[in-house]
Amino acid sequence: MTDPEDALTHLTPEGAVHMVDVSAKQATMRRAVAEASVLTRPDVVQLVKAGRLPKGEVLGVARVAGIMAAKRTWELVPLCHPLPLTGVTVDLAAEGERIAIRAEVKTVGVTGVEMEALTAASVAALTVYDMIKGVDKSAVISQLRVLEKDGGKSGEWRAV
Repeated sequence: MTDPEDALTHLTPEGAVHMVDVSAKQATMRRAVAEASVLTRPDVVQLVKAGRLPKGEVLGVARVAGIMAAKRTWELVPLCHPLPLTGVTVDLAAEGERIAIRAEVKTVGVTGVEMEALTAASVAALTVYDMIKGVDKSAVISQLRVLEKDGGKSGEWRAV
């Protein structure tokens, strides 16, 4: 007999994929932080910092793209629930050979926001790549991960 705690929640008893019913869960404050990096050449990082790339001001455009992406996660990831986000912050820093991206997402809801934070960081990184590819086609998007997660029954979690 399978322990209910070990059950795959996104599958029906018949094995079909479905969206989990979260209507019985208690709404709590939830927060998640994700990060990503775009690795490029130091001269490209200097162009980004100076705002001298052909496509314009990279960091501001990527910030807005990340915010927009967090708000649309439920449309992109099939089993995500639409959530009323209460805050989205996307910070970018251009230093050395990388553009570091940090996305923080908050809500008061019945399910977590780590997918929204990951989506924000991912789309911000894709936007950076799109805007620098004209001068560095070998740029690499890397290190996408969740750093922190708070709220819900699992409480606080921090990456090591």
